[in-house]
Amino acid sequence: MIKFKYVILYVENVESAMNFYQNTFDAKIKFITPEKDYGELITGETTLSFASVDLASSNIKKGFLLSKTEVKPFGIELGFVTDDVETLVEKAVKNGAILYQDIAVKPWGQKTAYIKDPNNYLVEICTEIQ
Repeated sequence: MIKFKYVILYVENVESAMNFYQNTFDAKIKFITPEKDYGELITGETTLSFASVDLASSNIKKGFLLSKTEVKPFGIELGFVTDDVETLVEKAVKNGAILYQDIAVKPWGQKTAYIKDPNNYLVEICTEIQ
């Protein structure tokens, strides 16, 4: 059996990053280490996880690129589906996100918007594809 189970974002402050997703997307905390260097949020079938840059560096010996606010976000996005894109985008910005691309309606009827979370990760907020 193969199952896509989790995504891990490398961040400077795990607790702060988790709080943004908890407060914005109503994700529930599944687990956080006592050292607060790794945590997981329940977001449905796939867990959204966070590891401190220090912890990630100890695991990934060849190194990795950091997500930094002074550069464009990585060529990957997290997607959150909602019935009310406008309200969720407003909530995300209120909680510290930056609006990256305003709300648009795709030719197939899907409404989408893009934010950068406080750690510069790209997040799509959208309706279901019709």
